[in-house]
Amino acid sequence: MQSVMVSNRFILGIVAFSVSFGLSLVPNWDLSKAFFTGVITVIATYIAALFVDKRRRNYEMLILGSLRKKIQEREGLKSRIVREINQIEEQRHLIYTDSIQLQNQVAECRSQRDSLNRELSTFSAQKKQLQAEISSLTTKLDNLDKSQAELNNSCSTLTAEKRRLELNCNVFRAEATQLQNHISELQQQKQELESNLTLLDRLKPQLEEKLHELRIKIQELESEVNKENQLLIATINERKNIEASLNSYQTQIGAQQTELTNLQGQISLLQEERDGLQSQVWELFQQIETISLEPLSSQVEENNGESFPFSELIEPIESIGNRLDISDNLPIEWTNLLQKLPSHEIQVLKAIIEQENPKAMIKQIAEANITMPNLLIDSINEQANDIIGELIIEPTSEIPEVYEEHMINVRKMIATYENLMARHTSSN
Repeated sequence: MQSVMVSNRFILGIVAFSVSFGLSLVPNWDLSKAFFTGVITVIATYIAALFVDKRRRNYEMLILGSLRKKIQEREGLKSRIVREINQIEEQRHLIYTDSIQLQNQVAECRSQRDSLNRELSTFSAQKKQLQAEISSLTTKLDNLDKSQAELNNSCSTLTAEKRRLELNCNVFRAEATQLQNHISELQQQKQELESNLTLLDRLKPQLEEKLHELRIKIQELESEVNKENQLLIATINERKNIEASLNSYQTQIGAQQTELTNLQGQISLLQEERDGLQSQVWELFQQIETISLEPLSSQVEENNGESFPFSELIEPIESIGNRLDISDNLPIEWTNLLQKLPSHEIQVLKAIIEQENPKAMIKQIAEANITMPNLLIDSINEQANDIIGELIIEPTSEIPEVYEEHMINVRKMIATYENLMARHTSSN
């Protein structure tokens, strides 16, 4: 290779010398000058050739460096591909073993699914039995509610007499609280049974969608089956207790009927006191200057008959004065509503407006008047619906609330009631 390059350079020098020598000799025919130009031409050509060779060598070195880098990159890529191929083979082996295990698990899951389907069929039969028992329990609860409503009606008609007979009232209060507690317990048990039934309905699609979690869910199902068995035993025991309690309630109702006959005898004695209270009421009416005689005379004429409500004679004199003197700022229908509402129902409205959670206060007022909180709220809404044409307390909320559009009038009504109470006490 080197000899070829030397011979090529020698030929290039001879050609350059001969050409330059001939070109410079032809016009002047000066040999020395032509020889000198030929030598210079040879030197210039050799320098140019060296420069060109050097650039060519640099270019070749650059190409060789890039080729070496590419070779190294290809070798690294080759090593990485070999490692990845080895990893893929290992993963293929692992996937093959996993597929075998999954096939075994699928066979086990299918057998477990068949067993679970059989268990679900047994659960559906138990569900039908539970539904039949729940329907019987609901009928019994309805009967209990009816008996409770009858007891509440009888208690509401004898509120004034029970105030004077506190010993008998304590017995009736204890019995009513026991009934309410027992009914609340039955309702809670009913809700638990319904929640258990919904859980049973949801178990079937969950088991079909999540077969890979069968082992964990089988344990959960076993625990739930134990709970349901315990609930079934508890419901059977509770049904027996309910039957025993119904028998006791029937005996208590017979005793209460005998007590009612005794109370009716006592009412005949209390009617004599009514005449004395009427005379005292007439004297108090004459002392009040702001009394309107027309509504008073109409009320007295209506109450002179046999249907004269005994509770209106026993209620405080303050409530009578309050119903006859109403502020002019209150609308007419709200004035009529204030005249119809008794003092304890006005206290219920005051507690609902002033307190965030008035349940405890309403319960105290209901116990003091031998009734229930729901009956107090229903009584207020019924009177408001009859007089105003709308309900003033929201019946569906857990915490009793007054509707926003009636809040101002209710506040005015309570303020009027308090002003009248304060005015009456100051006048006394």
